[in-house]
Amino acid sequence: MEAKELKEKVGQVLQKYQHDKSLLVDILQDIQAETGYLPKEVLEATSRGLDVPLSRVYSVATFFKAFSLKPRGRHLINVCMGTACHVRGAVKVLEKVEQELGVKTGESTSDLKFTLETVNCVGACALGPMVIIGEDYHGEMTPDTVRSVLKNYS
Repeated sequence: MEAKELKEKVGQVLQKYQHDKSLLVDILQDIQAETGYLPKEVLEATSRGLDVPLSRVYSVATFFKAFSLKPRGRHLINVCMGTACHVRGAVKVLEKVEQELGVKTGESTSDLKFTLETVNCVGACALGPMVIIGEDYHGEMTPDTVRSVLKNYS
């Protein structure tokens, strides 16, 4: 997306929220939903449009894990590393996902198909190890099931 398009998207979202500074998190969520991530130009335009310091916008964008300052893949993969998942083999599952995708945690595949991240707990401890891809929860994962699960996402 070009810089001009990004600024237009920001303007539309700011207008939707009537430039209300108190709704910064909602504004950033909507912008990210439109652009896929929050590049520098978006943060700067949001700062100017709300008349708030860029440092404030940046601090909100970096505080919440839901926001990303770099492009994310179409499918966000979260591997649960909570205690229950960890003791049931989450580390091996994560290693297999990294191997299959050719990326490390926090990275995206070169084709931006997948972004791999870890989370501390998803609240499904009895089904661990858990892998969440987008909105889909995959329980009782093993290194052997990783490839077949990933094949379901194009």
